[in-house]
Amino acid sequence: MTATATAPAGSSERWSPRLWGTLVVLCAALFLDALDVSMVGVALPSIRTDLHLSTNALQWVVSGYVLGYGGLLLLGGRAADLLGRRRVFLIALAVFAVASLLGGLVTSGGLLIASRFVKGAAAAFTAPAGLSIITTTFAEGPARNRALSIYTTCGASGFSLGLVLSGLLTEVGWRWTFLLPFPLALLALVAGLKLIPRQAAPARQGRGGYDLAGAVTATAALLLLVFTVTEAQSAGWASARTVLSLLAVLALGAAFVAVELRSAHPLVRLGILRSGSLTRANLSGLSMFGAYVGFQFIATLYLQALLGWSALQMALAFLPAGALVALSATRIGRLVDRFGTTRLLLVGFPAAVLAYANFLRIGPHSDFPTVILPTMLLLGLHFALTFPALNIQATAGVADEEQGLASGLVNTAFQIGGAVVLAVTTAVVTAGGAGGAGSIQAQLDGYRHGVLVVLGVSAAGLVTTLFALRRPKRRTNWGVPDYRSAEAPQREETATSDAVSRLHG
Repeated sequence: MTATATAPAGSSERWSPRLWGTLVVLCAALFLDALDVSMVGVALPSIRTDLHLSTNALQWVVSGYVLGYGGLLLLGGRAADLLGRRRVFLIALAVFAVASLLGGLVTSGGLLIASRFVKGAAAAFTAPAGLSIITTTFAEGPARNRALSIYTTCGASGFSLGLVLSGLLTEVGWRWTFLLPFPLALLALVAGLKLIPRQAAPARQGRGGYDLAGAVTATAALLLLVFTVTEAQSAGWASARTVLSLLAVLALGAAFVAVELRSAHPLVRLGILRSGSLTRANLSGLSMFGAYVGFQFIATLYLQALLGWSALQMALAFLPAGALVALSATRIGRLVDRFGTTRLLLVGFPAAVLAYANFLRIGPHSDFPTVILPTMLLLGLHFALTFPALNIQATAGVADEEQGLASGLVNTAFQIGGAVVLAVTTAVVTAGGAGGAGSIQAQLDGYRHGVLVVLGVSAAGLVTTLFALRRPKRRTNWGVPDYRSAEAPQREETATSDAVSRLHG
């Protein structure tokens, strides 16, 4: 079961029970990561009442997780490459389980926020490690497409169904939204110890080979960026603190690039960004996830604050999207093989644009059949198609020793997109009159302004995808097969080997 460069375990058409078990464990971890991101939102009002938190402190129950997750993903991805993917994945999953238990038992807001940061940090290591285990275990082509479609769809399902579960659990008590992941993570950990194959130990690098300077500057830049955009709403986008923080982010980013250009063993080999497929996947991922996080914020305010829906009612409104994503888990791989990732994105992103445009029709009264339901179904189609396709694009053609890096990059794009677009959307909604004290019409106007931002971000993702349709004048060593025809899977092996050999040549 050990994956090798010549014959990955998942290269045959029929997978062994142990290989299926490995995939289930990895899917469970990603499902829990996504679940944790979405479940807490519905429980926030109950948390504020029980722990007597201010609005700013309550925000950090969400932002603490995002800060740890988005800030440490690059480090987590590279750690998986250097220290061993199985080891990093299992240790981080154990930390995630313990932090889940503590988060459900704490009695103070400070400890709750701290546990959320630790969980986010743990997820920053499990997500890229899990994705890179898949990409180095399953052979590139139909086998990997099938595995990645199941894996990423489970993540999308967790994000969508988290709202539903949170609505149900909050009716019993908000602590259950934090305690639920503990036994599930513990079960996944025990199964992972038995099922995840041991891979060859990473080659030991010489003195100074771990690029500590790059790790410090990259992590500091990402942490400060997420912190700055999260706090910008309360501090003010034009405030001295926000402006100086953004300048510090730019300075740290410049320092990181300088370190990577001179390092013999860089944290991020900058040449990997020359891959058009990987770069487009990251930019599109930023747009996709950022737009959805901003939309979820607006929809939650509209349904609960303006329409007066309960947490359970709101969760059930999101159920069609989650159900559609979950039901598509085993089918997307076949669509990728037949139509290619670009064509899936050319269906998925327009579905999102139509969904957000339709939501602009919201009014002072609920219109579930013509506004809310079509929006959720279109978003379910969007997530089901784009999330697997982007992950496949981001890791295709990348050498095994850099799969953790590629996985960390795409996950970082998702989280940074979510943090930045949510901060901008929040500012626009509040400035537009949806702060809660205005008239119903003012609140509706504020929500619509926010949806316009989300719509624009999603349209940017579509434009990025359209660039993939331009045929290059010559075939470069960075090109990644894009599955544009039924024969593409047969051409993939040759193109991938050419790319990898030229990368190392």
